[in-house]
Amino acid sequence: NSPRGTAEHQLMAARLKQCVVRRRDGPEQHGVAASCLRELRDKACGVLAIDKAREPITLVLAEDGTIVDDEDYFLCLPPNTKFVALAKDEKWSSKSLDSGTSWLSESVDEVDSAAEKWKQLARQLKDDLSNIILMSEEDLQVLIDVPRSDLAEELAQSETKVQVLQDTLQQVLDRREEERQSRQLLELYLQALKTEDSILSKVAEPEAAPRKEMDVVDTGTSSTDTSATAALSDQVLTALKEKPAPELCLHSQDLELVLKADAAALASALGWDKQKAGALQSACDQELSKRLQQVQTLHSLRSTSKGKKTLPWGDWPSAKRKK
Repeated sequence: NSPRGTAEHQLMAARLKQCVVRRRDGPEQHGVAASCLRELRDKACGVLAIDKAREPITLVLAEDGTIVDDEDYFLCLPPNTKFVALAKDEKWSSKSLDSGTSWLSESVDEVDSAAEKWKQLARQLKDDLSNIILMSEEDLQVLIDVPRSDLAEELAQSETKVQVLQDTLQQVLDRREEERQSRQLLELYLQALKTEDSILSKVAEPEAAPRKEMDVVDTGTSSTDTSATAALSDQVLTALKEKPAPELCLHSQDLELVLKADAAALASALGWDKQKAGALQSACDQELSKRLQQVQTLHSLRSTSKGKKTLPWGDWPSAKRKK
């Protein structure tokens, strides 16, 4: 109770730092006062009942797992800093901080990321309507599933106009699905033609031998064959022969060259019959027309979006298909 004893006690208390310690997987927290890292480690082992065989322990910040092994850094930390005591061979993990409620924080993060995604997609449409063409099927489905009231608030439009938007997005999604199914049917058709040609060639092999002289003499289409192979590169001819749906793999310029080629010359260059070559040219014509139409639609949407400050909702046709 002497003045000198009281002053020493106050000085000692001023040097102590208030800390909170806990185990990696334990929910209990303990308050500890220590003047240095070594003292904090010793007291943490005591209050947390850490076995001597599992020492020395490592102290890390509970906030981000930073290892605290520098005395000066420890002294700079604010009072009531939370530490996690790691025994030998233990590692810090953010999932172990709040083991009882970690599932809640993770689910909240997932909800926040999903909400942020549809808002970003909505802003893209608000800036430029032509972004619809560039969006993936997953992005389109995200905007379709957003509640109408939330999307209307984000776009600053009425729910009626937002319904028109979502119906249009559904039409785009359905059209892509139809195109995918059409490609699959076309691949099956070409595969069937290839199988049929293989069977016919095997049947015709015995009859082909006596006609060797006639095949050598008959060169009436040689000039046409030469022009067809000259216009089409070997790479394009290889793609036409081997790819199940070559019109989907070729550039638009190559598609135009295929359309300009004579059907008989193209069939001869590929070793096909005229009917199969005609079917290939028809498929190339459809693919080229579809690409030109998409480019025209993209330019139209971009010019419309740039010419108006707000979304041209009134210019959109009424959607025939509902969600």
